[in-house]
Amino acid sequence: MDRWGLICRAVLEQPDVTQRELAEQLGLSLGTVNGLVRECIGRQYIAEADAQGAESQPGRGWRLLEAGRQLLEEYKVDGALIIAAGFGSRFVPLTFEMPKGLLEVFGERMIERQIKQLHEAGVYDITIAVGYLKEKFEYLIDKYDVKLLYNPEYSCKNTLATIYRAREVLRGKNMYILSSDNWMRENMYHAYECGAWYSAVFQEGETKEWCLSFNKKGKITDVNVGGRDKWVMYGPVYLSKEFSARFLPVLEAYYHAPGTEQFYWEQVYVDMLKGEAKRRLEKEDDPAGEKDSGLLKKAEEASGWPASRWDEIELFANRQQPDQVYEFENLEELRLFDTKYQNQSDNTAMKLVAQVFQTPESEIHDLKCLKSGMTNKSFLFRVKDRHCICRIPGPGTELLINRRQEKQVYDAIAPLGITEHVVYMDAETGYKIADYYEEARNAEADSWEDMERCMDMLRLLHHSGIRVGHRFDIRERIGFYETLCKSHGGVLFEDYAQVREWMDQIMDMLEAMKRPECLCHIDANVDNFLFLKDGGVKLLDWEYAGMCDPIMDISMCAIYSYYNEEQMERLLKLYLGREPEKEEYGVLYGCAALGGFLWSLWAVYKKALGEEFGEYTIIMYRYAKKYYRKLRKL
Repeated sequence: MDRWGLICRAVLEQPDVTQRELAEQLGLSLGTVNGLVRECIGRQYIAEADAQGAESQPGRGWRLLEAGRQLLEEYKVDGALIIAAGFGSRFVPLTFEMPKGLLEVFGERMIERQIKQLHEAGVYDITIAVGYLKEKFEYLIDKYDVKLLYNPEYSCKNTLATIYRAREVLRGKNMYILSSDNWMRENMYHAYECGAWYSAVFQEGETKEWCLSFNKKGKITDVNVGGRDKWVMYGPVYLSKEFSARFLPVLEAYYHAPGTEQFYWEQVYVDMLKGEAKRRLEKEDDPAGEKDSGLLKKAEEASGWPASRWDEIELFANRQQPDQVYEFENLEELRLFDTKYQNQSDNTAMKLVAQVFQTPESEIHDLKCLKSGMTNKSFLFRVKDRHCICRIPGPGTELLINRRQEKQVYDAIAPLGITEHVVYMDAETGYKIADYYEEARNAEADSWEDMERCMDMLRLLHHSGIRVGHRFDIRERIGFYETLCKSHGGVLFEDYAQVREWMDQIMDMLEAMKRPECLCHIDANVDNFLFLKDGGVKLLDWEYAGMCDPIMDISMCAIYSYYNEEQMERLLKLYLGREPEKEEYGVLYGCAALGGFLWSLWAVYKKALGEEFGEYTIIMYRYAKKYYRKLRKL
């Protein structure tokens, strides 16, 4: 780090700064600063000046000389990259509605505070890397003249992929890298930065943060996860163009190496520092151990720097005062900092929970995101001694789910006691609050003991005699989902027209059988069967339930579990308690084909809305084709 540059920058920004103040600001001893000041005067970077700008009375202030201005030019900050692509799972339910960086702290959005601080420092070229709820950031283009860069991998990869996607924004430039959800008390940005750095704060006691070791000049010499009474990586980063020229080629190689999908971008730097980057790229690229091939060779050539010297990369610890940099880990921390969030989060789900339990929001604790379902989003919370789950309908589900019919089913089957205990359910919006069962587990598809108990519950439901006023009409559902896909630009399969005809043949066949119907769950997959610690079993989420052929439940359970033909037939035998008849096998295959076709359409529609479900779409479509052919042979 150019310490002469730091002195010149301080004189430019604060002509009246004292050497003692400089020592405090730079984290250096007074003797070191006095020596640096003398060196800068000797090199004619700065000069003492009196109030009128003359050089006759030492100690009255400073002025920057032309040589000092020239020195600073190479350190001019070109812009900033703000990372804002992630979901922020520890801030649910707030982040179900709003990206974390757009949450307000003391009435000001965190990302806007940083943008304004950058502008105050003269930094205007700002790019925001977006992903989750990217549309929410669009207004910033007009308000602050920023640029948006979309990261399509935001939901499945970590920040290494984000920096890779933004690498051309950084290349050849002096750039800040900021997190949209950081909050800085004082403006710590400058028009000039004299060397690459990572903001650091001191944490007393045990910490799980990335802990730093550095030498007397502040150069980071080692980084380790976890420690005690350590300076830790925390907050903004500044990458000089010299740093990026050596760093980005290695990051690019890491991006293309397997096993790095969940890496933070900082891991690349840490591996370079420890000598691990060279070993990783050698191993991933060439098991034979040749040191001049593939990814490693490309990184060396692009950086102009041999891998044997990557551990010399220079990044300095920019030590900050306490209470300067904030990275809020969860909603509880934000509540302590900004008391507004204790009782007025402006979040729909939080307002609902407070209303249902007649309690202020401040009494809602232990908020935790559950793995998002394929239709809904959910979070855990605790109110006093009660632990509950709040379900929030996903985007577009108002078209897919009839919530009034769902509530009718819950009301009808309440006497059976087989569902979760519902505290609240809104038949209009689909919001639901239910008790959370501690130490419960889902059924396991590869455990036939579990599956036998699941089939017992389905048999109880089917034989209960309970009826509702609506059917699960798969012909109507397929036609409806097909219309949704086409109207929303969903890309259907190449042979879709042929397979659609096959499905019509199956539906004609099943209807001609005129089989009896009963109340069915329809989505009776293993994730919806809950095994309680007291030995009981619950069946959750009755969104698709209606009158239907009972074998539809067996087929749906089987295809969700990705069962093969033998496993599917075994499941039917468990349900019936006997050897199935030929017709029952035919219904099993027909329902499996139709179920696969229906859910593949559902997944195509959801993808058109921006939600991707990976291989699930193809697996379901394969079920449709496989069991049509099986049915033809039968």
